[in-house]
Amino acid sequence: MAAARSSESAGPLRRAGRTVGRALHLPFTGTARGIRKATHAHGAGESGLGKLIELHAVNGAGDVMITVALASTVFFSVPTDEARGRVALYLVVTMAPFALLAPVIGPLLDRVPHGRRAAMASAMLARALLALTMSGAVATGGLELYPAALGVLVSSKAYGVVRSAVVPRLLPPKFSLVKANSRVTLAGLLATGIAAPVGVGLQQIGPQWPLYGAFALFVLGTYWAFTMPHKVDSAKGESKVHMLTHGETKPSLRTVGPSVLHGLQANAAHRALSGFLIFFLAFLLREHPLAGQSAAVSLGMVGVAAGVGNALGTAIGAWLKSRAPEAIIATMLSLILAAAIAAAVFFSAGMVAVLGAMAGLSQALSKLSLDAVIQRDVPEQVRTSAFARAETLLQMAWVLGGAIGIVLPLNGVLGMSVAAGIVTAGAAAAGRGLVGAGRRSGRPRARVA
Repeated sequence: MAAARSSESAGPLRRAGRTVGRALHLPFTGTARGIRKATHAHGAGESGLGKLIELHAVNGAGDVMITVALASTVFFSVPTDEARGRVALYLVVTMAPFALLAPVIGPLLDRVPHGRRAAMASAMLARALLALTMSGAVATGGLELYPAALGVLVSSKAYGVVRSAVVPRLLPPKFSLVKANSRVTLAGLLATGIAAPVGVGLQQIGPQWPLYGAFALFVLGTYWAFTMPHKVDSAKGESKVHMLTHGETKPSLRTVGPSVLHGLQANAAHRALSGFLIFFLAFLLREHPLAGQSAAVSLGMVGVAAGVGNALGTAIGAWLKSRAPEAIIATMLSLILAAAIAAAVFFSAGMVAVLGAMAGLSQALSKLSLDAVIQRDVPEQVRTSAFARAETLLQMAWVLGGAIGIVLPLNGVLGMSVAAGIVTAGAAAAGRGLVGAGRRSGRPRARVA
């Protein structure tokens, strides 16, 4: 009798426990199902693109955790003159990954017969271990951080090169390359937006905690990379791509058509403008903040405008239909040129914010379109090297723009005039070629928009 009564009373308790458990579990499982539904929509789940989207989200979240941990050690923690020196050293450090990337990493990845999943996993694991290494030194901000930061940059760019090269292998039916690139990039941006405040919160516990978060995310990414479809792995018989033509026996970025070359020229102008604005405005707003605001808030406002523009550009790329990538690049070049000229003529805090937003939007759409052109026009057997060399050229342009921004006198009108000059040079080099290439680009061999 007692046992029966105990069993009867335990039944409602068990049911209540299961109800509470489901209530607590539902937000997490429901969110996970919602994310999976979004990333796997429109055939992305069947093709494998959905898993790449999720992997790139983990990558973006991990990278921003490291950025949060390192941000205060480079700029606002030291006087202006010392900050210029540190930022110049940072620019030198950022060039090293690309000096390695083009001649070494790209061809190396090309020659691995079936290793793209392993390459992405290795890039994730390397950053996980480097995050732990940096966690012991981030509080002091000493120069010993730079070798580890260099390793993080190399690994991050190697992952990015491979990721861009495998997108065409995962393209769903009736899916454009621009749209696929946009979906992947948008996932990274959304993850960055979510992870950034989490990283800031962890920073309040201790400067090493965002790095612990990065470690956990990159370990997850290491596992996730190996869950990608087997078709991600490269085919046999791949070779190296050259920037300059050596006869006609080897494909190069010049021999695959004018769209790649002119797209690179236009994107180099966008990257140079980005590097210039980042560093020039960082020092300008530090010394001459926006009215009524601190230097950090002023820079943050312009940074938010650029970030919103970048996210909007990526979202537009995912939405665009029936547009050639050459036309998109040419249009973005015209828009940012108009914005830069307006900022120089009518210099004000509002115009600087508008220029930042337009720079973010135009750079995002132009880069997505350049990726689509490379994926369309460069043979698959040398595509990884092509992306590596393209990234090298773009990073060189970014560093050049940043160097100009560091040494330029802190005069707003002068700075915006230089910004307009950078874009004008890009338009002069690539504008006519892009328009002509867009008119000739009626080839049916690839879906680009």
